[in-house]
Amino acid sequence: MRTPASMKSLEELGRVRLSENFFLRDFLHSEIAEFCGIPNIPDDPDLAIEAGRRLCEELMEPLQASFGRLHIRSAYRNRAVNAFGNRNRLNCSTNAATAADHIWDTRDADGLMGATACIVIPWAWDRKRQEGGWQSLAWWIHDHLPYASLCFFPKLWAFNIQWHERPRRTIRSYAEPRGLLTKPGMANHEGSHAAFYPGYPQLTTAAASVRRFKELERPLRV
Repeated sequence: MRTPASMKSLEELGRVRLSENFFLRDFLHSEIAEFCGIPNIPDDPDLAIEAGRRLCEELMEPLQASFGRLHIRSAYRNRAVNAFGNRNRLNCSTNAATAADHIWDTRDADGLMGATACIVIPWAWDRKRQEGGWQSLAWWIHDHLPYASLCFFPKLWAFNIQWHERPRRTIRSYAEPRGLLTKPGMANHEGSHAAFYPGYPQLTTAAASVRRFKELERPLRV
């Protein structure tokens, strides 16, 4: 698929369905792009779609099936938008560090594919006063989903959730308590953490939805 060169072709790109409940357009909004007038259009639509599908099918769909509707804060950034954000200290890392992360359509230095979305789970935020804080949600995701990395933020417990071909399985936070929660090799990394998230829902797998979507995938792209 070519990079859109008109409003009509961008409209068509936005209609690409990544999974049963998510379309590419859901992930293209960027306050940096909107306020600063930089089009946030994929340079490599095919790679963005491929990475985005894995993010949606393996992480976004089971989260939404288990917790209810997700709120997408930010997700895809093209190289121009991300570089501008980095130069102007708008909470963007360098393009090299953000490849296969928020920049879905650029592979990382090892040639691997990945995609990140920053999301809020209203179900979890509504329980912010309960014991365990954001760590309860982090441990639930750690125990149930094949995430590559998680990073939590103070406002609304928004968090970056990454799918990647080579998952690191690290959890960091800028919300208190700040710092590293877990990574491979730490004593708390393995085993069940169910004691940290009492009252959380059972995982509702999206396997049936994924199969149904793939069966209909070709006509849905039209």
